[in-house]
Amino acid sequence: MAVGNPFRLQSTVTAGIVSAKGRNINLLENQGIESFIQTDAAVNPGNSGGALINTKGDLVGICTAILSNSGRYEGFSFAIPINLAKKVLADLKEFGAVQRGWLGLK
Repeated sequence: MAVGNPFRLQSTVTAGIVSAKGRNINLLENQGIESFIQTDAAVNPGNSGGALINTKGDLVGICTAILSNSGRYEGFSFAIPINLAKKVLADLKEFGAVQRGWLGLK
């Protein structure tokens, strides 16, 4: 389930299934490894930063992006896995910037 505030609506919840894990959508424009959770839960502008939770109520990701020609939900949405979000938060607290490994290999 995706929780958020799309189109200035408050506390909206939509349901869907996880259709892929480790998805690369080139959001970083080849500047790093991407590993998004792909879901078909309806996510629209305003959902970013909202929770992606499982049916047990566990936080599994943070809603981040949609892949869309119109700028609105068309069937795909993406979330940052919670383990990655926790690492980003820890890096920001400790270093003031995100520490990501980069080998530069192609």
